[in-house]
Amino acid sequence: MEKRELRAGAEVLLAGAASRSKRSGNVPFPPAFVIAATREGTPAPLARMIQGGQGGEVRLRLYLCITMMASGKPYDLKPPPTSKSWAALLALDSRTGERRVTRNLKWLADNGFIRLERRWGGGPHAITLLSATGDGSDYVRPIEQGRYVGVPVEFWTQGWILELSPTAAALLLVLLEALGGHDEARYITTERRHRYGLSSDTWTKATKELAGHGLLTVGREPQGSFYDHQRLRNTYWLDVERLKKPPVTPKG
Repeated sequence: MEKRELRAGAEVLLAGAASRSKRSGNVPFPPAFVIAATREGTPAPLARMIQGGQGGEVRLRLYLCITMMASGKPYDLKPPPTSKSWAALLALDSRTGERRVTRNLKWLADNGFIRLERRWGGGPHAITLLSATGDGSDYVRPIEQGRYVGVPVEFWTQGWILELSPTAAALLLVLLEALGGHDEARYITTERRHRYGLSSDTWTKATKELAGHGLLTVGREPQGSFYDHQRLRNTYWLDVERLKKPPVTPKG
């Protein structure tokens, strides 16, 4: 099956998954998923999740979809999708997709993001969403804990989850956390960037990708007072409304 056909089928499945989960507005993620408490020690779960090349791609998309789909207590998927269903949902090649799904579901379980339970009579493992911190504790809705990072449901239903590379998707969540709902361009300190755990190369490439899709505008503003030696620093502004329309071929 051609990539275009895989993608079209996946978009239909994603829209159906969001509808069954009764999702609208934003899907919430806790800030602790995106940003580490300090710049030393264990990286933020999001940064850990995208490590490993193609494995990181499937891993992140699986986790984001599970979070979107497990919308109510006990935050599990009933009935659980088969590996074949997951592969179709993520527009993966039928020859390798099921193995990639199985391998990365196991990674998510081994790292405390989900619980997999074998069902009587065989079939796909039952999937229960756990804390986004990866500590294996029960899932608690982020909106019950105060501040949260809201990702528009159109990220899934318009196919952005399939369009964006894992690094660009990660930077999108990072910027949603960093901008905190502000509607003006903002500067992100070096210390805060370290806490997100994305390398400079990842940040640069993902910035270019988001900008190419019309999702991100990077500006320049002077740093310091008029009497100081002024340096320019980057500011960032996300066009969240752009997510509500389907992707098009990037500029440039």
